[in-house]
Amino acid sequence: MFFHNFTTDKLNHLKKILLFLVLTVAFLLCGCGSQKKSFEIPTEKGSRDCTPVCLVPEATGETCFSDTSYLIDISNVSQGYLMASYTGSCEKVKFQITGPDQTTYTYNLTDELNTFPLSSHNGTYTVGIYENIQGKQYATLMSESFDVILENEFGAYLYPNQYVNFTENNEAISLGKQLAYSANTDLDVVSNVYNYLICNVTYDEAKAESVQSGYLPLIDETLQTGTGICLDYAAVMTSILRSQRIPTHLEVGYAGTVYHAWISTYIEDVGWVNGIIQFDGTDWELMDPTFGASTGSKKLKKFIGDGDNYTVKYIY
Repeated sequence: MFFHNFTTDKLNHLKKILLFLVLTVAFLLCGCGSQKKSFEIPTEKGSRDCTPVCLVPEATGETCFSDTSYLIDISNVSQGYLMASYTGSCEKVKFQITGPDQTTYTYNLTDELNTFPLSSHNGTYTVGIYENIQGKQYATLMSESFDVILENEFGAYLYPNQYVNFTENNEAISLGKQLAYSANTDLDVVSNVYNYLICNVTYDEAKAESVQSGYLPLIDETLQTGTGICLDYAAVMTSILRSQRIPTHLEVGYAGTVYHAWISTYIEDVGWVNGIIQFDGTDWELMDPTFGASTGSKKLKKFIGDGDNYTVKYIY
């Protein structure tokens, strides 16, 4: 973890707002019921504009791959996303996107036109649709390649997509406006959103044990039920922060050997901030509330170290 270009004033400001920024929102090892604290949403207006901005992906039809059973609209790949749907007769269909870094993302494809992020920056992408034959066997329906030059490097991390699915009508976005109301900076927004979530959403161990591959979070359901798994926490926080114009990754990978979901976010003049960040007035430290809630500080520091125990596989 490293940062640069900080002035003394900026460091003092970060200290003043009692920076304990938690950008990891997955709770893997234990529920948080015993760790819950009360959090009152601040009501004094801050200087930051808290108006939600929910970008809406578009399939304009200018550039497409299509036939009678599928549509892949790449008209807006410069903004960091494409849209795709399948209307054929096969009940189980996979959609793959492979970027210039050779990471392959695999999704379920349905008859609903969904948004998919382009997470590998500029370069050549390949997309493919695969129809299930039987069991785990699939046949290739189509495969095409195209080049991407991003006009907006943060586009993929501001728009909604299949995993981070939100609109201006979501209760979570209205809640985000309330949580951002008192904020003076983006850091204040992140802190308020985090504190609200850990006080109002409990880790659902039963759901974690039974969740199926291809599970997609529903952000309003997580808030209404007050329970969720790591992907739910990450999706709610990512959705709210994106609607507050704060570029945010939903990251999936491993914390040690445990499959895990967390977030990182982009702070102006700082860059991408990963994991949970604590500033003690001199240094930044990578922490993790999951392990922090159930592990002694020495063991925690040994596990986290320099962050090498966190391995990102996918960014949504």
